[in-house]
Parts: sequence; structure tokens; C-alpha cells
Amino acid sequence: MADVLAARLRIRPHLDPTPLHQWPGLSELTGADVWVKHETCQPIGAFKVRGGVNLLVSLDPATRARGVACASTGNHGQSVAWAARRFGVAATVVVPEGANPVKVRAIRQLGAQVLAVGRDFDEARQACEARCRADGTRYIHSGDEPLLIAGVATAALEVLEAAPALEVLFVPVGGGTAAAGACLVAAALAPSCQVIGVQAAQAPAAYRSWRAGALLEDRMATAAEGLATRTAFRLPQGILRAHLADFVLVEEAELASAMRAMLEHTRTLAEAAGAAPLAAMLADPQRWRGRRVGLLCTGGNVTLEQLRALLG
Repeated sequence: MADVLAARLRIRPHLDPTPLHQWPGLSELTGADVWVKHETCQPIGAFKVRGGVNLLVSLDPATRARGVACASTGNHGQSVAWAARRFGVAATVVVPEGANPVKVRAIRQLGAQVLAVGRDFDEARQACEARCRADGTRYIHSGDEPLLIAGVATAALEVLEAAPALEVLFVPVGGGTAAAGACLVAAALAPSCQVIGVQAAQAPAAYRSWRAGALLEDRMATAAEGLATRTAFRLPQGILRAHLADFVLVEEAELASAMRAMLEHTRTLAEAAGAAPLAAMLADPQRWRGRRVGLLCTGGNVTLEQLRALLG
């Protein structure tokens, strides 16, 4: 928790707190008192920029001079690119071939070099790790980075400070940094608040790893790129196993339905990962009826093609 509080001090000169709103439409839809944390209002449209700023601002001058690199399906890459531009650091982002073009274009516009390698995130990650070993660039892992977790945890810190009576907080899980950060904050500030992880049923590596107590690989067939990881990560998994109250899976159709519900009831364009918390609620509404629930809407980077398919 001390790391999270320190991260807030580092981040605050660069990023404003994001809105937390209670939405009557979602409350009527679910039977719960529903609050949404709108990380779509971040300058990259996603929560991960908190971690990027916390990490980049903490690097020593020699490391900054060598540059940084990461692998990403989009939002982690945007986070690193945004923070690197902010602090004058050269950045390279390795994305899988066919990555979300909205996110890839944004990464380039932020000044980072973009390399498309591999059929999925994990192949891109392996290529990026090899490149960094060869040239000495600081590799920024998307999950196993304490400074990233402390940075993104500031979103949950803002939620629980503004809504101290929250009973449940749903957080989407790809690599697991957001959920791990939320667990740390809830354990310190609101131990009675249950943190619930949500992952796509078509990419359940983190879910299965949490259930098994060991790092596992699994398929990665989800269209929700923010949830699309084929392997689980050591550091987030350790925190989740210690503190996560429950972990649920949602189907692709449930993610799409939740995206439409977010648009209709909150006027928020949420990407599939950002709508995953609502999808989990809607999949089992009786379990949450009458409770005060928070949804961490982590991002809103939707392509026009995705939006047309969603509404068509």
C-alpha cells in the first residue's frame, strides 16, 4: 500500500483522477447499486497509463538514455508510449500482427516505434524480450512489474476513497495488473470489499492459473484484446491468490451485450475488456442484487469496425 500511495504522488502532476459515477440505468438493469470508474477518460483511453507514468518517472537517467520497449496488444503499448513521450525517452512497442489498428495508430502518433511480430501477444512478447536482451533496452513486462501494479492500483484507490461503503469491485483480468492493484488497495482500505476478477472464457489462462495455484498456458481465442493472454504472470498471480475473492469467466456474446449496455445506460464506449465487469454482473444478477457494486471500466479503445459489428 505504501507503494500505491507513493505512485499516486508521482502520477498526480501528470494525470488527473478519473470520474466515478453511479448509474441508475445499470442499477435498474442489475438490481444492484452500480458505480462505474471511467478509466476511458484517461489520455490514452485506458487505465494502463497510470502504470506507465509511475514506471517511466522512476527510471534512472542511464536507463532512460538506453530507451524502453514493451510488447502489447495495444493499451500497455499506449501507456509506455505516452509516458515515454512525456519524459523524453525513446520507446519501441512490439504488437502482434493484426493488433487493434486504433491502438497501433495511437502508439505511433505518440512517437513510439511500432514493430508487428507474431500471431498473438505471447509471440510478440517473446520477440520483444529477445530484442531487449540483445540491445540493452529496458524491457517493460506487461504484468511482472511492481511499479506498473502500484501505478494502476491508484484507480482502485480513487474508487475506494470516493465510495468507502463499496461491497464488491469487479475488475477485468488480462495479465492481471489491475486486479492485483485493486486487491492490494482493498486489503488495506476496505477488507470487507470483495474484489472479483473477470476474464474471457476464450482466454482463461489467468483464471485457470488462479484456480490451480500454478502458472498455466491456455487458448487465446477471444476478440477482447485487453483480455487476450495465453500465459499467466507470476507477480499478479501471487497477489491474486492472496487476496482475490473470486474469479469468473464470461463468454464472447456476454461481452458484446455488456458493451451495448454500457453504451445505452452510461453513454460510455467501452471496449470488450472494459465492459467485462458488467458482463460478469449480468451473467449472474441474483448473486449481486441489493449490493453496492463498483465496475472498473478499464478502457474504451474500440475500432469503427468493432463498433459497426457490435451495433449491426
